Amino acid sequence: MSWLVGAPVILPLAVAALLFVLQGRREAQRVISTASTALLVTLSAILLYRVSEGGILVAQFGEWRAPFGISFVADHLSAIMVVITGVMAVATAVYALRDIDPDREALGYHPLFQVLLAGINGAFLTGDLFNMYVWFEVLLIASFVLLTLGNRREQLEGGIKYVAVNLVSSLVFLGAIGLVYGVTGTLNMADLAIRLPQAPGGLVSVIAMLFMVAFGIKAALFPLFFWLPASYHTPPQAIAAIFAGMLTKVGVYALIRVFTLLFVHDVAYTHTILLWIAGFTMVTGVLGAAAQNDFRKILSFHIISQIGYMIMGLALYTPLALLGAVFYIVHHIIVKANLFLVAGIVRRYAGSFDLDRLGGLYRRAPFLSVLFLVPAFSLAGFPPLSGFWAKLVVVLAAADVGAWPIVAVALVVGLLTIYSMTKIWQAAFWSPLPDGVELAPRPSGLLYAPVIGLALLTLAIGFWSGPFLAVAEAAATELMDPTAYVRAVLGDAAAATIGRTP
Repeated sequence: MSWLVGAPVILPLAVAALLFVLQGRREAQRVISTASTALLVTLSAILLYRVSEGGILVAQFGEWRAPFGISFVADHLSAIMVVITGVMAVATAVYALRDIDPDREALGYHPLFQVLLAGINGAFLTGDLFNMYVWFEVLLIASFVLLTLGNRREQLEGGIKYVAVNLVSSLVFLGAIGLVYGVTGTLNMADLAIRLPQAPGGLVSVIAMLFMVAFGIKAALFPLFFWLPASYHTPPQAIAAIFAGMLTKVGVYALIRVFTLLFVHDVAYTHTILLWIAGFTMVTGVLGAAAQNDFRKILSFHIISQIGYMIMGLALYTPLALLGAVFYIVHHIIVKANLFLVAGIVRRYAGSFDLDRLGGLYRRAPFLSVLFLVPAFSLAGFPPLSGFWAKLVVVLAAADVGAWPIVAVALVVGLLTIYSMTKIWQAAFWSPLPDGVELAPRPSGLLYAPVIGLALLTLAIGFWSGPFLAVAEAAATELMDPTAYVRAVLGDAAAATIGRTP
């Protein structure tokens, strides 16, 4: 089944090449791009099932055995991330059929979207640090072009900030990779799990800090988040939704991967720093959201705030905390992307994202109002929606280890999140329509279809959370004990040599 491990990357790359050949044939591109996302989520679901049933899957490309060749590794965490990428791809592709204008399609939206998916999935599945860098660059290039597609002034300004800061991140990442290779002579992550504990602890701590900075920028952690609210509100909503859902989570995934598999030599130092960063990320993100009056900017700052909860789970570094981090990632991807899609429909009605120019939607579009409340309540943590269980697990994990300050921060940030969602509800849905503003007719049903699907998924995760928590628990178990990961990549003899400080 090794072909299945590479399929989530190979498929979108092959489709992208085909779509470039079909440039100018708009309808064919639309059909192929949308159909390929359905195939992607199907293959990804099969991959997760195979991992759950048979354990970690590994593909060694070119028949070069690890650690010398290129390894793709599908454990529970990476398989979960690939599945949720497929779900977001389907939702975004359907929404884009009515959201992306013909000019952007002519400029290459569809093939670039597929390249973005390949970069995201490659980063999730690679078992090698240098190849992770390569896939980061693939998704960075594709995302930058998608962000600036259309050449509007605000897009270009946001795109320049986005790419400049992420290039700094890439340079730090590349420097850290060079140091790792100089110390250990390998970049295969399973091999590094064996070799790094034998390296000088002080030098390993310095390298760990470099990775924390590099991935912290990509994850939009405090104080490295300023590029995100300056750019995510500028592209069309279909593009903004996939960015909001997936791009920062690639950084979060990378942090979880390296700070559970590689840098666990001094948890009291590295993970305490992560815990402080998590708290500041939560607070600054939610305060930034409270200060905004633009629908998209509020949502952009809440991306930052909610990432703090995920890093909180990583920083606590217990099985329950990592379970909560994985569950929180899945919940947040679905909810945040859906809120951006709802914002796009609101703009179709009112012609603006400015809360001062919105109103009357509760009466004019009651169904849309309900569709907003589902992800909004989930983001705020109302029971029994998915956000409630996600917050509950990470808060309980913090309480179990007596980390009461971060518990207080998490609870206060949750209350302020309710304030932001109430602010949007009051302005856009409940308040009367401002004088001089007229609402447009109901938008296309194709815009509603992915919003409905993601809302139903949010409800399913909330009301039937057991299976989702079980899969997240399996991922947390593998993260706490990487022996199975190393064994799958390098064999039994190598796995027996793992040495780590708990």
